[in-house]
Order: sequence, then structure tokens, then C-alpha cells
Amino acid sequence: MAATDLDLPLDVRLMAVATRALVALFAALAVGVIGLWAVRHPAWSVQSVLVQGDVAHQNAVSIRSQLAAPLRNALASGFLALDLRQVQRLFESVPWVRKAVVQREFPNRLRVTIEEHQPVAWWGGAGGGHLVNHLGEVFEATPDELEGLPELSGPEHQSAQVWALFQPLKAEFARHQLVLLKLQLNERGGWRAELEGGAVVELGRGTPEALQARVARFIGSLGQIQQRYPGPLQYADLRYPNGYALRVRGVTTLVEAPNTPPKTR
Repeated sequence: MAATDLDLPLDVRLMAVATRALVALFAALAVGVIGLWAVRHPAWSVQSVLVQGDVAHQNAVSIRSQLAAPLRNALASGFLALDLRQVQRLFESVPWVRKAVVQREFPNRLRVTIEEHQPVAWWGGAGGGHLVNHLGEVFEATPDELEGLPELSGPEHQSAQVWALFQPLKAEFARHQLVLLKLQLNERGGWRAELEGGAVVELGRGTPEALQARVARFIGSLGQIQQRYPGPLQYADLRYPNGYALRVRGVTTLVEAPNTPPKTR
């Protein structure tokens, strides 16, 4: 009768178990080494990177030149072992690039689809390095030939809120042929608008709906006020509960107390 493992001495059984474990370990290591060699083999290297997308401020040649060294390092791991997230982050670090989608295309090409920021306003001052895109996100970019953009400012984490309010307020002011150029949100939650020509309008605090209603009342009565005081508007303070303060160039209206802005009700 053939002997089983249980018939063997304990030290022999342990030696057999250890031998099988070592064989399995060496086999796994061999598979790993062969696999690593295979994925890093020149046959699996990235041969081309196709960059596409609806871009106006960047192009494929410019992007590749900006990323030449870091992209070369990222691609060194080979087509199969390539970290797509790392390549995505590289492309998204390029000015004007909002989002990049990176895909493998067998046998040896990468396809990168670029989405650019769509600038709608300056953030913190015209000509600076910060802009706001159509989603209200602040991004950094080297300003190029951008003209006619409004200026927004405030806490950066509230940029979307500032852009969201700017749009209906711009329409309200346009009803009276006034052009809204700047909108500012201060740290205390107060809003200030500046119009073409330099007129400043203090909007105060409140919900977007309350601020829009405040501006609508002001615009609705401004025509009558300017018939009486036809000079260019310099300043308006809408923070009063039942009216607003108004200053018109060349005209002084009733002042209730020293250092109190002129009030029109």
C-alpha cells in the first residue's frame, strides 16, 4: 500500500509543504517579471498622442511643447502600464484647459480630448491672470486679446454665486440703457455694482431675488427721477427700506443730515 502524507514523519511533511510554497512563490514571481517585461517592451510603447477638442486659446502643437518633458516621463512606463490619471492631470495643468479625457487606442496611441475654459468675465480686475468661465469657476490663464469682459470680484469660493447674480442684474440695468461693468461681493455679504460711465450702485445684502427686486424698483423709477434731475448718474444707494439715495452730477438733492447721502424717495 502506498504511503500517504500522514504516514510520513512530521519533518518530511513540513519540508514538502515548504517546497510546494517556494515553487508557487517562484512561479508567481516569474509570471510577474515576465508580465512587467511584456508591458514595458518597446513593442508596447506609446507611438503617438492625438490631441483634439474645440479649442481657441491652445492647439495640439502648443500643448505638446508645454508638456514635452513631463509627458515624456509619464509615457516611459509604456502603453499598458501608463497611468491615465497622471496624463490627465498633466493636460489639465495647461493654461485654458478645463478638462481632459485620456483614452488608450490599441495598439500604441493615446487620444486626448480637451475642453477649454469659456471666459465670461475677469476675476479681481481686468488684465489680471484670473478669469471666470461660463460655469462660474475661477481659473488662471495668461490673458490674450480679451476685450469687453465685465469684472467680478469677491471670495473665490463664491465666484459661481457672483456670476449667477451678474446675469439677471445686467438685464435689469439694460432696460434703462445702463451697462453693468463690475459686480463686487464683499466679505460681509454686501454687493456693489459699477456701471458704464463710472456710476456706483450700492445694492446691500440679501437674497438674489431680493437684490433683483431692489434693482428693478430702482430702474422702474429712474426715468422719472432723471426727468427732474437730468445730469449723469454718479451714485445710488439702494440699501434704504423705502427708497434710495441718489447723487446726480451737478445737482444736489435734499440732505437729511450732515454727511448723509442725498436721498430721493
